[in-house]
Amino acid sequence: MPTMTNTNKWDTRTLVTMALLAAIAILLSFLEFPIFAAVPFLKLDVSFTPCAVAGFAYGPLAGFVVGAITAVAHGMISGNWVGALMNIVMVLAFVVPAAFIYKKNHTFKGAVIALVVATLVQSIVSVPANVLIDPLYGVPADVVLDLAGWIAAFNVVKGVVNSVLTMVVYKSISNLITPQKDQVSGR
Repeated sequence: MPTMTNTNKWDTRTLVTMALLAAIAILLSFLEFPIFAAVPFLKLDVSFTPCAVAGFAYGPLAGFVVGAITAVAHGMISGNWVGALMNIVMVLAFVVPAAFIYKKNHTFKGAVIALVVATLVQSIVSVPANVLIDPLYGVPADVVLDLAGWIAAFNVVKGVVNSVLTMVVYKSISNLITPQKDQVSGR
C-alpha cells in the first residue's frame, strides 16, 4: 500500500494565523476616513497591513488570500460589492508584488524595496482600475480620468501608511508567526 504524504503548502498553524490576520484586516477595513477634501469618497484604511504581514510571512498567495477574504467580508457586511471588487484589485496590486520581492530578498532592505515597489504599483494600477470599476457605481470613465491625479496621490499616501505599519508590525511579530525553520535571528 503506498504511503500518503501531505502536500498542503499551509499547515494548521499557518491557516489559523492567516484567519486571525484576516479578522484583524476586516476590523481595520471599517476604520476609514477621507484624507483629501476634494475627493472625500476615497477613504484611507490600514487593512492592507495584515495582508502584507501575511504575504511577508507566508508568501504572495497567502497575502492575497487574506486580502481577498477581507474584501469579500467587507463587501458582505457593508453591501458595497463594487468597493469589494476594487479592494481585491488593489490588494493584488499592493500585497502580491511586496510579498514576491520580499520572498526573493528576505532582508530589511528587501522589505523596504518591496514596499516602495508595491506602493508604486498600487498607485499606477489604481487609475485604470478606477476607470474600469467606477462605472459600476454609475461614475462615467471620463469623470474618473479627471480625478486621476487625486486617485494616484491617494494611493501613494495609502501605500506609504500601510508600508510603514507593515514594517513596524512585521518586525515585531515575525518570529512569532513564521515557522521555526524560516526564522532569521536578529530581527
